Amino acid sequence: MDYKIELIPLAVQDVDRSVEFYGNGLGWSVDHDRTVTPELRFVQVTPPGSACSICFGLGLEMMPQGSSQYIQVVVADADAALAELRDRGIDCQGVDDQPWGRFVYFEDPDGNRWALQQLVIPG
Repeated sequence: MDYKIELIPLAVQDVDRSVEFYGNGLGWSVDHDRTVTPELRFVQVTPPGSACSICFGLGLEMMPQGSSQYIQVVVADADAALAELRDRGIDCQGVDDQPWGRFVYFEDPDGNRWALQQLVIPG
């Protein structure tokens, strides 16, 4: 049986700010942004090339208020990822070289942390 992760929830304080950060800041696809009622809004965003999306909104009750996630994704080139983030004005650290991968880290406005990992094949 295959298990495919399709959706990871994030807790955010300001939905519009998060749509701006992920959609315009990072340039990720905003797949859905639906306000069902004033108390219920669902936003789904997908990174380029990913089969898994993230979601946030109002009234979803998927994550405790004030909580944060740590999400790690794989990229082909950590240096290129760092350059793209910096070109988009995203605050991020330089490349962190480790024996098990090369990493670039950043946070969204609500403290959800992201690690972009370039896999390293031992030589």
